Amino acid sequence: MSRVRGPWPFISKQEDVMEILIARDSEEPPGKAANAVSQPAGESGSLFKADDPAGKLWPSVTSEQWNDWRWQMLNRVRTMEDISCLLDLKPYQKTRYKRLIDAFHCSITPYYLSLIRDLSDPEDPIRKQCIPDLRELEFQMVGVTDPLEEEEDMQTPGLVHRYPDRVLAIVTNTCSMYCRHCTRKRIWHEGESVRTKKELKGMVEYVRATPEVREVIVSGGDPLTMNLELLDWFLGELRMISHIEVLRIGTRVPVVMPMRVTGELAGMLKNHRPLWVNTQFNHPREVTAEAAEACDRLLTAGIPVSNQSVLLKGINDSPDIMKDLCHALQRIMVRPYYLFQCDPVRGVEHFRTSLWKGIEIMETMRGYTGGLAIPTFVVDAPGGGGKIPLQPFYLLSVNDKDVLLRNYEGMIINYFNPGNNQFEKIRRPGGNGKKVGGTAQLLKGQRKALVPEETQRYKRRKQKNALFPVGQSDRADVADEAGRSEEGASGRAAMERACQNGDAMNSIEGTGMKGTERAEALSPKEGPATELSFSAIQGGKRDF
Repeated sequence: MSRVRGPWPFISKQEDVMEILIARDSEEPPGKAANAVSQPAGESGSLFKADDPAGKLWPSVTSEQWNDWRWQMLNRVRTMEDISCLLDLKPYQKTRYKRLIDAFHCSITPYYLSLIRDLSDPEDPIRKQCIPDLRELEFQMVGVTDPLEEEEDMQTPGLVHRYPDRVLAIVTNTCSMYCRHCTRKRIWHEGESVRTKKELKGMVEYVRATPEVREVIVSGGDPLTMNLELLDWFLGELRMISHIEVLRIGTRVPVVMPMRVTGELAGMLKNHRPLWVNTQFNHPREVTAEAAEACDRLLTAGIPVSNQSVLLKGINDSPDIMKDLCHALQRIMVRPYYLFQCDPVRGVEHFRTSLWKGIEIMETMRGYTGGLAIPTFVVDAPGGGGKIPLQPFYLLSVNDKDVLLRNYEGMIINYFNPGNNQFEKIRRPGGNGKKVGGTAQLLKGQRKALVPEETQRYKRRKQKNALFPVGQSDRADVADEAGRSEEGASGRAAMERACQNGDAMNSIEGTGMKGTERAEALSPKEGPATELSFSAIQGGKRDF
């Protein structure tokens, strides 16, 4: 979709964030909408070009209306006529789309629709999340309606108690936008409604009578679409329970309708701290200036904001896209928290990826970007099993004395495993003197690590460290390695003598060995850059 002012840009650098926040703080009059923007210079005062499909739906909308969340809610794309207009459906297509919308209803805020760059492109990552797809009908019989068995763990209408110390309160069926990958599609057929005050009181009473519960997660639907007074009352009732320590709200409002996060809303939520907000950005294009402002209003009110992405085929199932998303979130002070495997819900199979795709994304992020920008990849187990974290295999082997670990570069490390070890049984370097290959070198004490040849990190070491000058011959490397081996052998001998005298702790310090020396990684031989395969290590084919 091409607007006159273009799609709102995602936040690409820290300077953009600061300019937005400074402008808001200095120019926004009291009482204005949270995301007030100037009127674009469109044709005849319209926000849209004449040939833009959105202009057919909202030809005369003003900037003031656009930035009013109430107008956004009232003008959501909801009907078959709206979809037909946007997609320019042929008569024969309308019948199938009507069946689809009857089965899985539709609601898209004008704001989120405006983020679509090309409405005619079915692969647009924004369009995929909001525009109904006929594959939802094709996969309607694949999966289950309630894969997490929330209904089975529901102790009172709307309140799910699965984990020992926290409960989930589903307080409304209403969302400003219905994500096509939603895990709670089962409640869509109930229409849009909010739990009655009687039902909300029932939730409060259950929590009050269950002292092991310390945290309540308020979800839906989207709780931030509720009447503000009712939400304020519900949070206040929970806050008055002595054993409730933390409240949490799950919402996509900052992503799909950021103008809802007004000063009034942020101020109300501030009164119920400690309160955390979890939202769901799934693609870097969703991190717009408006979304950044909404998140900043919450952060300024002392409310931490975390992100729970869903791994979605064709949307974010790419290491580069996920890294861009997490970096964009970090720039606006939103912490990447979870990356969920898409649940096996009926009608969403076309969004689901292999579990190995999530592992691949974690593999390409860990070590290559900061830990604060890396979410935890989890599967929400069917049958109410809860969240199970998954990650690449870094623990390769373990026994009482040795742990073989792998780092992000593929380096294999022998990590001494402290515990109830007898120091007098520490092996001498080289073991029984027989030379071995592969990981056996680590277990025999002949090596501290197996290193992939010519990693970038070792190239940097060679450039910096005089012991590893660039361009030196293999002879210098071998001589240096031999010197370090002799030094290490004498240090270990001193350690053994001290151990025999019963002074194990002093022996470690008495060797003069630094921690980096005890866990040093020997320099690889010169050679072409290559990955270290597990089969080569185990077979002793790679000798460092």
